[in-house]
Amino acid sequence: MKSLTVVAGTALLALAAPAFGATVPQEPGQVAQLGGRIPGNPSIALVRVADGFNDPTNVASAHDGTGRLFVTERVGRIKIVTRDGQVLPEPFLDLTKINPLGNEVQTGFVEQGLYSVAFHPRFRENGYFYIHYASLPFNGDGMIVRYTVSKDDPNKADPQSAKVIMRIPQPYYNHNGGQILFGPKDGFLYIASGDGGWEGDPLGAGQDLSTWLGKILRIDVDVEDDQQPYRVPPSNPFLEASKERLMFLFGITEEQFARIKTTARPEIWAYGLRNPYEMSFDPKTGDLFIAEVGQNHWEEINYQPAGSSGGENYGWNFNMGTHCFPIESKSCPQVGVLPAAEYEHSQGGCAVIGLGVAYYGGMEGVYLAGDWCSGKVFGLAYDDAAGRWQFQELAQTGLQFTGGGEDEEGFVYAVNCDCFYTEDRGPLDNPPGALWRIVPANQVPQGAVMAPGPKATGASGAAPAAGEPQPPPSPQQ
Repeated sequence: MKSLTVVAGTALLALAAPAFGATVPQEPGQVAQLGGRIPGNPSIALVRVADGFNDPTNVASAHDGTGRLFVTERVGRIKIVTRDGQVLPEPFLDLTKINPLGNEVQTGFVEQGLYSVAFHPRFRENGYFYIHYASLPFNGDGMIVRYTVSKDDPNKADPQSAKVIMRIPQPYYNHNGGQILFGPKDGFLYIASGDGGWEGDPLGAGQDLSTWLGKILRIDVDVEDDQQPYRVPPSNPFLEASKERLMFLFGITEEQFARIKTTARPEIWAYGLRNPYEMSFDPKTGDLFIAEVGQNHWEEINYQPAGSSGGENYGWNFNMGTHCFPIESKSCPQVGVLPAAEYEHSQGGCAVIGLGVAYYGGMEGVYLAGDWCSGKVFGLAYDDAAGRWQFQELAQTGLQFTGGGEDEEGFVYAVNCDCFYTEDRGPLDNPPGALWRIVPANQVPQGAVMAPGPKATGASGAAPAAGEPQPPPSPQQ
């Protein structure tokens, strides 16, 4: 494969961190493959915290000192898990009862539903939290909505407090979902948006700067006038590029011409993504990891250093990691930014699900991810001594991972469901899922329920992030 790098630029991209830390791979040979050994060679286990969830899709902490965890369910509910592992009987938010005509959330297809929740950095003061879900009234469009906690009950949201922040039109019923997170350094809301679905990106959304699809968006929700949904941060890479201006044909440099993108959406932070269903910030460094669900052959994990100015192009639909799309192509240019790691379906499963960044149990900034077909858990970390990324399989389970997150103490969690395409009975009739804490293998509490081992016949579940309706591979593949 040619090593030509094509990066559209209206921003001065910070594609690498300082020399003493992690860097973005510059050549395909620098992209980590399975079989590496991350520093410390940690050993982990998954311990069940709570169960009985209806297709859980995400877990988040409010970081308000209570130790509570908030688990989103595909059907449209957010459940609270207390510090001691008890699931409160009444939901924190129930979108199935807000609309008098029925459920507010579209769940007709396994990839649709309530995707994630993010709590405002000043949640203790303002009580704001934000959700991302597929809207039934808007035919599956993605809704970003702010709610406020009840003044009378900290375990209840005020159902009348909804403020619509954004609606993302969705042409198809897959690749719709995405994590929403607040940046730990800038306080802006980051929104992961898939390419709109079908297969192969038929709309060309990944490379199209005039659409929010196939992107990471970044917006500022702290507006002075609360009637305004959000503002675009002045430092967003395409804000100036998209502004109307007079035309000048002479006296302008080629670089200045290249920065003009009159149809670009100013909310775009990064692009060239297929299905970035889960992403995580490193809580210490502010680095961003994006778990990018691939098509039929390769999964990738993208890394954006905290010093980035945004504007990265992650290559879809020209590339899948370091490989050509379509895979049958004999050769192709490498477009945009290379991932930190990738794995082939025959090695690791079929859809990468990001979980979180760990700083415990011998792990120092290790990004943990699972795969919803194989039930494997991977660790990705930069090896300063070797000067490269290391990608290691850390555990093999029988779980179908659907999402993850961290608690106030920094522990990483995972959630799982049993809801494969051809076997999906709907979010209320599928077998219940659970919440799992990732712990050092030598610190498993006595009597704890451990994650089951791989099924003899292979995994049969799938997460809402999935892109291919084929049976998952056997864990032995």
